Amino acid sequence: MRVPDREIAFDDRVQGPVQQNLARAVGDFILLRADGQYAYQLAVVVDDATQGVNAVVRGVDLLESTARQIWLQQRLALPTPTYAHLPVVTNAAGEKLSKQTRAAAVDAAGGSAVLAAALHFLGHPVPQEVCSGPLHDFWRWAIAAWSMARVPVQRGVFPG
Repeated sequence: MRVPDREIAFDDRVQGPVQQNLARAVGDFILLRADGQYAYQLAVVVDDATQGVNAVVRGVDLLESTARQIWLQQRLALPTPTYAHLPVVTNAAGEKLSKQTRAAAVDAAGGSAVLAAALHFLGHPVPQEVCSGPLHDFWRWAIAAWSMARVPVQRGVFPG
């Protein structure tokens, strides 16, 4: 995909105003890989449009892809959803914790305590009585308390 030498701008619901000059930042990019598979950028744009996705919430590690996706949406006359890029937990090397970096899975037996740690990371400290209560009470509190405005504007955090 040929890209223009101009700014692609959008307002991220967490990170705020973002702009990227595709020609300078990434250059032209591939839509069909050598193995015959469609590249991620095209696949996600078409998949989101086909499903009627109007809001994308994902990790900030994908923030740099967004301008390419918006450019593709514009070229294909597809709607552009709103975007919110959340901070991610990283290891000491600054890599996002994931299966790729062999991060340990979250133990579901941790129940509300594990979920409370995740919400705290996302700017929503959970009251102690909710942390130690039943899971359905935790979810009731979390849904009522959630505010995208409280999510911290940061790329990644190494828990220390």
